[in-house]
Amino acid sequence: MRVAMATLGCKVNQYDTAVFERLFNQRGWRRVGFEEKADTYVINSCTVTDRADSDARKLARKARRTNPNARIVMTGCYAQTSPDEVAALDYVDYVVGLGRVPDLLAAVEGKLAQRAVVSDLRKAATVATTGITSFSGRTRAFVKVQEGCDLFCTFCIIPVARGRSRSVAPRAVVDEIELLAARGYKEVVLTGIHLGGYGADLEPECDLAFLLETIAERRPGLRVRISSIDPPEITERLVDVVTSSRLFCRHFHVPLQACEDDVLARMKRQYTRAQAADILKMLVERIPGVCVGTDMITGFPGETAEQFADGLKFAESLPLDYLHVFPYSKRSSTSAAKRWQELADDVVHGRARRMRELDGDLRRRFLQRNAGTNGEALFETARDGETGLLKGYTDNYVPVLCAGGDPLRNTLAPVFLEKVRGKRVQAVALHAA
Repeated sequence: MRVAMATLGCKVNQYDTAVFERLFNQRGWRRVGFEEKADTYVINSCTVTDRADSDARKLARKARRTNPNARIVMTGCYAQTSPDEVAALDYVDYVVGLGRVPDLLAAVEGKLAQRAVVSDLRKAATVATTGITSFSGRTRAFVKVQEGCDLFCTFCIIPVARGRSRSVAPRAVVDEIELLAARGYKEVVLTGIHLGGYGADLEPECDLAFLLETIAERRPGLRVRISSIDPPEITERLVDVVTSSRLFCRHFHVPLQACEDDVLARMKRQYTRAQAADILKMLVERIPGVCVGTDMITGFPGETAEQFADGLKFAESLPLDYLHVFPYSKRSSTSAAKRWQELADDVVHGRARRMRELDGDLRRRFLQRNAGTNGEALFETARDGETGLLKGYTDNYVPVLCAGGDPLRNTLAPVFLEKVRGKRVQAVALHAA
């Protein structure tokens, strides 16, 4: 059977798709491209915004046009939160909520008895989708260590979609990392919906620092990157663990979302901007060469021009190296959408443009600061399409280009970061292959 899959949204969704692919392979089903004619199309959907729902519907319609006789299966967060809405679409055959892996397999075969099946994940106690052996098309693999969220930020529907926070046992995480190392992966990215909440639900209770210590004790033959962690969860102990081993990448993605206290309070974030600034300052003081990035939402409902200007100025003062900028996009069922009026579209996107100008400045300074230093780069399998050079990232997230032969692909190699070249740094491999 030919199965095509498309994945929308976050790293956790990408991980779940890798789990599905492993299970499909075990059954002798062959994965084909989403553009190709398949027997079944699986859409692993996102629902973080109304636009994400629309994107999932577009993919389903596209699949139906590609093969009118195929089965179309919608899973992921959109299927989980809006099963009746998705089941009403005449171009979708099955709707399978999150964590229902046996039902997903039955739907792919056309053997699911019901059109739509969804569980209440606020009652779930374990992580149902785990256990990958490879990560198709990627040099680095994601490892899901945590699922769900209990924070309920006012702009976010994900706690409803993914359920309450629950963690994968440390031993299972380490076993998966070691399996990926044995299969040739040189880097894994620890990911979760609320990564900083790791371990609070386990018995005995632990935290992310304990998980990192456990990984370090086993010393797998690869490097480990942390995907995203909120400011209050970056503790002195966590930093101690990261600095104690070269296993861990000097890279922290710390989603602030805003830099103005009234906006942060309306978002129901768990910190003030001063507290966040202290955390970022601690990171750069304790970890030489660390790269620190963040997420920013612009044009949050109720944000005044003065608040945006104040937040932008504060962001400029922070020790940040890049920004992921998101113009506020309505998610209809969230508190923010229900309580406050949206700003005009041109205001929201105008503020995003100004924040992205800051992002450009930060990235240029980051590259310039790292030029003239030594590092270790993980070179990807695919070469740069424009130059034909090898491309990759150092542990502190410097994007590099480097001349070298094919044996350097998918390897960790010491490099000298010579000079800035566009949006990357031209590097020289110190031990050429």
